[in-house]
Amino acid sequence: MLLTKQLNQYYGESHTLWDVDLAVPKGQCTCLMGRNGVGKTTLLDCIMGLLPVRSGTILLEGRDITRYAAERRAGLGIGYVPQGRQIFPLLTVRENLEIGLSTGRTRRKKIPELVFELFPVLQEMLGRRGGDLSGGQQQQLAIGRALVLNPSLLILDEPTEGIQPNIVQEIGEIINRLKNELDITVLLVEQKLPFARAVADGFVLLDRGRSVATGGMDGLDDQLIRKYLTV
Repeated sequence: MLLTKQLNQYYGESHTLWDVDLAVPKGQCTCLMGRNGVGKTTLLDCIMGLLPVRSGTILLEGRDITRYAAERRAGLGIGYVPQGRQIFPLLTVRENLEIGLSTGRTRRKKIPELVFELFPVLQEMLGRRGGDLSGGQQQQLAIGRALVLNPSLLILDEPTEGIQPNIVQEIGEIINRLKNELDITVLLVEQKLPFARAVADGFVLLDRGRSVATGGMDGLDDQLIRKYLTV
């Protein structure tokens, strides 16, 4: 579904990503992991076209999208939920969701029922401003907004950060349903190891801008955890 090959990125003269290889198989959830500051969000921003890459290739279902603009990538079926959610606080829930209607793979005229089926609270709060929602509700809104795009690939950057446990569990159940029932591929950045084990099929570890280990979640052993994840 998604491949990056020998991806290099710089901030000014600072080399931030070093020959990063990433493979996200279709219909699975792949968890991108590593300590803070190792380049996880930078890699996601490169995949989304929000940051330029110096060299390397990004492939989506075999298509080279390395130089595509960010809005064109959304039109190809990539939904992105950034860290911190980044909803529009002064817009209503309905308006936040409707923003995605004209930018996805299919031009829709109304918010798909799937969003309300997955997140009933959003239907109850359609007229409420996004900034008035709780953190957990804002995260549900951010995921719902991405799903309006009808994505084939959903990218989630730390969706459980600062979220109450019951919403964390709900998000995990929804990720499993998206990949198992709707065949949506998921690329997840996550710090919480139990959550990652509950939803992910495979992992990629980043360390100082390099991909250092990859495999099935059952291969994420204590040695790798101590070396690359333990603070």
